Amino acid sequence: MISRARFNLRTFNLFFALCLGMLPTLRAFAAPAIIPRPPDIAATSYILIDAKTGQVLIQENADEALPPASLTKIMTSYIAIEEIISGRLTLDTPVHISEKAWRMEGSKTFVGVDTMVRAEDLLRGIIIQSGNDASVAIAEHIAGSEEAFADMMNQYAEVMGMQQSFFMNASGLDTELYYNTMSARDLALIARETVIKHKDFYPIYAEREFTYNGITQSNRNSLLFRDRNVDGLKTGWTDAAGFCLVASAERDGMRLISVVMGTASTEARAIETQKLFTYGFRYFETHQLYSEGQVLTNVPVWSGEQSAVDLGVTEDVFVTIPRGQGENLTAAVDVEEAVTAPLVGGQIMGVVNVTLDSDLIYRGDVVAMQAIEQGGLFKRFIDWLTLFFSNLFS
Repeated sequence: MISRARFNLRTFNLFFALCLGMLPTLRAFAAPAIIPRPPDIAATSYILIDAKTGQVLIQENADEALPPASLTKIMTSYIAIEEIISGRLTLDTPVHISEKAWRMEGSKTFVGVDTMVRAEDLLRGIIIQSGNDASVAIAEHIAGSEEAFADMMNQYAEVMGMQQSFFMNASGLDTELYYNTMSARDLALIARETVIKHKDFYPIYAEREFTYNGITQSNRNSLLFRDRNVDGLKTGWTDAAGFCLVASAERDGMRLISVVMGTASTEARAIETQKLFTYGFRYFETHQLYSEGQVLTNVPVWSGEQSAVDLGVTEDVFVTIPRGQGENLTAAVDVEEAVTAPLVGGQIMGVVNVTLDSDLIYRGDVVAMQAIEQGGLFKRFIDWLTLFFSNLFS
C-alpha cells in the first residue's frame, strides 16, 4: 500500500529562507507562465540546453549527423585533458611535432617541424587558435597515430552516449573522401561535460588570444569580445559544414549551452547564438529544489527504537522552469504505508514527484536520513498488535 505525504514547495522554501536569514518577498499571486514561441534560427541544426540540468529548451534537427568542422576539437581537447587528469600526460610534457602535423593545412598554431612543444601550448593552440597542426601533434603523442586517436574519439563518444558522432581525424578538416560527423545534441552533451567535469581547464576557452612562436592569434569565438556573459567554447567552418559555433554563457546563476550548425557566415553564427541565449535567459531559470541532505518529511516507524524517521535527498536537486514560476511548484512524497525497522541510513524509502501546472518536473528517490535499529521484543509485539488491529478494522 502507498501513502502520500503532500507538501507545497513554498512552505519548504520559506522555512529554509528563514533559517538562512534570506526571506524573499512573497508574491500574493503567481501568474501562469506565458512564453512566446522560440525565435527562428537560420541554421541547419541547433539546440539550447540548461548546463546545470541538461534540460533542452529549444531544438531543431538536433539529432542530424552533420560535418562539425573544427567543433571536432572539443573532443580532441577533451581527451587530452582526460589524459592530464589521469596522469598519463602533464601540461609540461614535451610533444614531438611530426612532419604530418607540421604540414597540416587550414588554421595553424605554427609549430615547427621536428621540434618539441609543451602539451599546454598545444592545448591552447587547439582551443584558442583552432590549430590543426596542434591537434594532430597531440593526437599522435597520445595514441601513436592520428588514426588510433580517432578510434579513441569514437570510443569516448560511445561511452558518453553521443549516438550521432563518428570521427576519422582529430582536427575536423574535411577531405575529398570523408569528414567527421556530429549532431547538435552530441555537441551540447560534450560541451556540458567539458564545462562541468573539466572546470579547472574550462577557463582556457574564455581566453581571447594566444601567442606561440612569436605569432599572436585571437580566439575565433567573436562572442567573447561582444557578450560579457559568454566564456566559451569553439567555432568551426568548412565548405561542407558551413559556419558553426558551440557557445556557453552564464547569467544570474544560470548557464546555457548553445549549438548552431550550418549557418551562412561568421556573423550569422554569432547572431543566431545570441538569439538563442536571449530567449533562454529571458524566459527560463535554473531553480534549486533541494539541497544535499535536506529533510522533506518524516514518517512513523514500526518496531524500531525510534518512532519516526526523517526522509530527504542525498544531493542538490536543480530543475529548469519558466522564469518566476518557482512558487507554483508542488511536491508529493510517496512512501510505503507501513515502514518497519530496521532501517539503514540512505535506504530508499520512496519517491518525490514535483509538478508545475500538472506537468511532472522532477521525480527522484527519498531516503532514510537516519539508521533505525530494531526495537526490543516488547516494543515489536506492541507495534505488531497495533498494526494487526489497524489492518483488521480498516
